[in-house]
Amino acid sequence: MSAAQRRIGFAVCLVTILLAVLDTNIVSAATVPIVRDLDPVHGMDKIPWLISSFALASAAVLPLYGKLCDTIGAKKVFVGAIATFLAGSALCGAAQSMGQLIAARAVQGVGGGGLMSVTMVVIAQLAGPGDGTGRGKGGSIGGVVAGAGMALGPWLGGTLADQASWRWIFYVNLPVGIAVLAAAVVVLRLPVTPVRHRIDFLGAALAAAFSVSLLLMTEWGGKDYAWTSPQVLGLAAASVVSLALFLRRQTTAAEPILPLSMFKVPAVRLGFAIQALVGAAMMGTLVYVMIYLQVVRGIEATSAGLYLIPMAIGMTAVGLASERLAGRGWSQKTFVLTGTVAAAAALGLLATTHVSTNLWQIRAELLLMGTGFGLLIGQLIQIVQAAAPPRQLGIATTGTRFFQTLGNALGAAVFGTLLSRVYEASGPGGSTSSLGALRGAARVDGVHALTSGMDVVFVVGAVLMATAAYLATRLPSPTPGA
Repeated sequence: MSAAQRRIGFAVCLVTILLAVLDTNIVSAATVPIVRDLDPVHGMDKIPWLISSFALASAAVLPLYGKLCDTIGAKKVFVGAIATFLAGSALCGAAQSMGQLIAARAVQGVGGGGLMSVTMVVIAQLAGPGDGTGRGKGGSIGGVVAGAGMALGPWLGGTLADQASWRWIFYVNLPVGIAVLAAAVVVLRLPVTPVRHRIDFLGAALAAAFSVSLLLMTEWGGKDYAWTSPQVLGLAAASVVSLALFLRRQTTAAEPILPLSMFKVPAVRLGFAIQALVGAAMMGTLVYVMIYLQVVRGIEATSAGLYLIPMAIGMTAVGLASERLAGRGWSQKTFVLTGTVAAAAALGLLATTHVSTNLWQIRAELLLMGTGFGLLIGQLIQIVQAAAPPRQLGIATTGTRFFQTLGNALGAAVFGTLLSRVYEASGPGGSTSSLGALRGAARVDGVHALTSGMDVVFVVGAVLMATAAYLATRLPSPTPGA
């Protein structure tokens, strides 16, 4: 590729990252309008599924994406992921029920799983072999774009839901995505390995089965079914069996989809674990801050989205300053450790929220949260890419995204269950979906119970980020002069 083609290719990657991050978070501010339109009676209880279906589908296909990149080339996988994402977006916009929307979000998630992960493989290949500086620069700029998209997604979703229709949060993807697809087909010229590889489809199916059964167990346990019910125990057994079969398959397959030898590398093993914890905490923050602002404080979706501007400022400022900080001796380990500590502190402060908390305090806490997440974006993927064997670049990159996406899905499910349990234990009776119909003292009790449930969610998120900070201290220190 010429220098001009590389610049265009890099721009295509940045827009793709923006699409991926926006669509992961854009639904969070539009959940209330979606529920009012499609299922005002039971829709609130289905919100975790609306979030989880996208993340679950992404998690199920990510290991396969990595192997496909290393086998048939990143360009073909990149184009296929974008096309699938656009088809899912069209189906989401046309959905006529919560069930249809959740299913369409799953289709969208299959493509969305490749937008961020495969895009990072493309960026690494555009940088060229051994071009660590270029790759680092790409990661920092990508971090700015991802950070802005993560924070501005809920605002855009709320604006479209209030001013037009919630359906436009999906339809808006189509013109941008089609332009990206056309540019990728015409411009990208990426290397394809001349060696023919086998694809471990059985391993990919077992990974998907483990992800699905684990999420369903977490989502249904203690809520739709008792933890000791046959349904939940069956899912637990399915999770254990599918994981055991997957691990066995990875030791016997000629070319495993997620080689267990990668976990022998400390930076890879710790990077995967930290990314999963960060994914869970991120999901809980964005979704439940938006629900708090809209349901507890009565703020419209568009205005609620504006509260994430401080988060966007924190992410963008850190992204712009990352190269200067690196020039002053900040290693990737320092970035990750500082980011996890800042995010844990922000979540701890959010856990003190009550029904009349000063809204400027919420903004300040989100600014701190954005600073923490901004220090993390892109760093873990680069750590894993640098530590993994070059021939496994695709697997390592998508493996990192796999664990983050699984963390997103499990975080949404676990936090939703925690919120429901706290509300049912201390509220006026019924589920969170009944809150909108309450009046008078019952409404006041319900709002206080909902806020208490959210505080529990934020406490758990803070514990997850504190655990991630401890794991960050275990990351290998950079070699002097490397």
